[in-house]
Amino acid sequence: MKLFVGIDVSMKDFKARMFDAEGEEIAKRIRCKNDDPGAESFVKYLVEICGANEVDSLRIGMESTSVYGWHLQMRLAGEPLLASFHPQVYVFNPKVIANFRKQYVDIPKDDWFDCLVIADRLRFGRLPESCQVDFRYLPLQRLTRFRYHLIQTITREKNYFLTNLFLKFNTICQDKVLSDIFGATSEAILTEFLSPEEIAARPLDELIDFLMEKGKSHFSNPEATAKALKHAAACAYRLHGSLLEPLNLILATSLQTIRTLEQQVKSIDKAIEKELSHFPNTLQSMPGMGPVCTAGIIAEIGDIHRFDNEKAVAKFAGLTWRKHQSGEFEADDTPLTKTGNVYLRYYFVMAADSVRKWDPRFAEFYARKFK
Repeated sequence: MKLFVGIDVSMKDFKARMFDAEGEEIAKRIRCKNDDPGAESFVKYLVEICGANEVDSLRIGMESTSVYGWHLQMRLAGEPLLASFHPQVYVFNPKVIANFRKQYVDIPKDDWFDCLVIADRLRFGRLPESCQVDFRYLPLQRLTRFRYHLIQTITREKNYFLTNLFLKFNTICQDKVLSDIFGATSEAILTEFLSPEEIAARPLDELIDFLMEKGKSHFSNPEATAKALKHAAACAYRLHGSLLEPLNLILATSLQTIRTLEQQVKSIDKAIEKELSHFPNTLQSMPGMGPVCTAGIIAEIGDIHRFDNEKAVAKFAGLTWRKHQSGEFEADDTPLTKTGNVYLRYYFVMAADSVRKWDPRFAEFYARKFK
């Protein structure tokens, strides 16, 4: 006897419906608060239903709704009272449920029918990798996912900084005068000179000395850089005086935010490296595979033995391409699925880029593909 349980989770509560293999609802639907006592009462209800119906296989499904279902998923996966029913917990990508729902042309859109659709998706089979929780990997996973969040935040902040920089000094963006627009020298130029006019008016010798001081004498040809900077300043758009002070404040604050976030990434990297020491692995034997990429991949894959082959891992990561074929036509260029684990996909891509920089064999292979 298999029991299929569809759960719709929200921030305050969750709803569940239970069906047998024929799609018959065999128990009264239940609604519980999304907290520990609510989860406990739901577990007791499941045990009662399973015992009354001689259930030997329990499959539970829910949608991935931010973090609202995280605690419930952990509880159901590790609950000793449910162990004898061999529970398998599946967390579906909302796109999967939305597409499956299209088969039902006459049902309304509410939480209770969402439970039905999720349970029917479980009954249909061809399920994704079972999301059985391995608690060993959870601390590492929270750290690597937070690092991903920090990197995305830094990227957004840098893009916002560049839009404001273009308003103040458009030509420094266009001409790429400085190799690192977020470096120490660039920061000094943008904060110590109120406007491009001040740079254009500064004598060349003084500007060279300024660049050498702020760049700690790292410029190979400071005179050429100073001339390029003066030329860019002379060609830049002139702003109304009332705009300069707000823009300078925004740029300085944005740079400070970026510096703070970058310091946080360094702290998280140390924590990741410390946590990774609990997981002996062979990934780090590859040239270019540092602790961050290694930790990101291990944290998301968990036990590699739950995958049958490398194709299953690629599908889990969303690193597969849809086939498009009709008659004798088959498309060569098809889109990436991107329906898998976004964190694993990110760390796979970052690791591949790092390895091709360090390993000449992969660098040669990449160059052929790129060409």
